[in-house]
Amino acid sequence: MRGMLQSPDRLNSLALALTDEHRLLWESARTFARERVASGAAERDKTAVFPSELLPELAEMGLLAMKVPEEDGGSGADNVGYVLAMAAIAEACASTAVILASSNLATKILADHGTEAQRERWLRPYARGALGPASFALTEPQGGSDAATLRTSARLDGDAWVLTGSKMWITSGAHAGIHLVFARTEPQGGARGIGCFVVERGTPGLTVGAEEDKMGLRSSGTVALHFEDCRIPRENLIGAPGSGYGLALGALGAGRIGIAAQCLGIAEAAMVEGLSYAAERRAFGERVLDFQNSQFVAANCRMDLDAAWLLTLRAALLLDRGERARMESSMAKVVASEACGRVVDAMLQLHGGYGYSREYRIERLYRDCRVTRIYEGTNEIQRVVIARELLRDHAEERSA
Repeated sequence: MRGMLQSPDRLNSLALALTDEHRLLWESARTFARERVASGAAERDKTAVFPSELLPELAEMGLLAMKVPEEDGGSGADNVGYVLAMAAIAEACASTAVILASSNLATKILADHGTEAQRERWLRPYARGALGPASFALTEPQGGSDAATLRTSARLDGDAWVLTGSKMWITSGAHAGIHLVFARTEPQGGARGIGCFVVERGTPGLTVGAEEDKMGLRSSGTVALHFEDCRIPRENLIGAPGSGYGLALGALGAGRIGIAAQCLGIAEAAMVEGLSYAAERRAFGERVLDFQNSQFVAANCRMDLDAAWLLTLRAALLLDRGERARMESSMAKVVASEACGRVVDAMLQLHGGYGYSREYRIERLYRDCRVTRIYEGTNEIQRVVIARELLRDHAEERSA
């Protein structure tokens, strides 16, 4: 069965403003996903093996550095192109998609705020595939959503920064050539006094923890990073010493549409699996797909998904126009992740008992989708952001 995104006209009707470059990026990403990524996804999930063999090819296609300018070795894609490519990869393998999400999050900061020397040293080799993936190391053991409370410290000692502390749930952490690490440069709490640092793989004082045995996204590689008097050169600081919190939040705002796109890809794959199964399975002398309830389920899922697509593409378009789009990005992440959960659950239900078996792909999609409501800012935090923006706009209108 053909997925919704295999129809360019359907895709164009959703995006409203797709260019030839968008179409080309989506088609090339989807072809690569189908031919190279999808075939090994089930085995990688079963064995929790990181897709290292795909990294050089992902780099060659520009997918490791999608929003990095071409002069720095990236694709120079806009946010709409990023959404389309991420959804295409996630449709084949959600684990590979989240590797791309974290890597693109880290390298976008390096591209936007790194010096020429820093981009030459790390960003361009990374974009060529010479360094493997990149990691975004913000979350800590005592807090995820409240990033302002981080405790990892960075102390200036002569010509070096000395990092001490731990990070948790770091995607690609055991395989990354560079880690973008956020640490407190001043002792006081709150958002002030947080710096952003590049820590290279193998730096003395950096210890990589064991791989987490996760429910889903099992081949993405998730570890803790521990820093014990980890000395890095003074020039490894990105931006000003106290600018790290702003850099992180700015990147996470745009990064939410990447997670929304991952959700769309997972849900589109689930739709294909569920409807294909229901078209073949017979009960009471009829195809399961011919029952009115099954058709209502399919209709509800399609409406859910189209609404999520429209909100995600709207947020991407606004970002590409240079707008803040903080509320719109949060809305896209919430709606896409929750729609994904409903769609995958409904498509598993169409499988009946077989949906609970690992022989069927829908079981993996069900496990993969659950975390999307947690990472990149929980959906509860996204609702706080949405409400805050909404009430601020309301107050401004009242005072005008």
